[in-house]
Amino acid sequence: QVQLVESGGGLVQAGGSLRLSCAASGSRFSINAMGWYRQAPGKQRELVAHMLFGSNTNYAESVKGRFTISRDGAKNTVTLQMNSLKPEDTAVYYCNAFSRGNTYWGQGTQVTVSS
Repeated sequence: QVQLVESGGGLVQAGGSLRLSCAASGSRFSINAMGWYRQAPGKQRELVAHMLFGSNTNYAESVKGRFTISRDGAKNTVTLQMNSLKPEDTAVYYCNAFSRGNTYWGQGTQVTVSS
């Protein structure tokens, strides 16, 4: 089992920045991929950024050049640095981890970008 706890959401004006963090606990050493997804009201959950440990990272086209995903292996934390935020980035952001064939989700953190 893996537990994920997100932090760092909030309210920011357009053009501002936020930093989201996701801390993994439990069977964290079995995790081989982590990422961030988001879900806006009335929309489906979508991939924002994904990191396969020791391999590549992927970003949604809408966030490329603005968002950066990174990992602190010692702390088993994944961070999403979000710059140049836009109102359309407003959503609940969820941390995701993949371990031993199972997918785990955090509880979500709200990001609101005002125009």
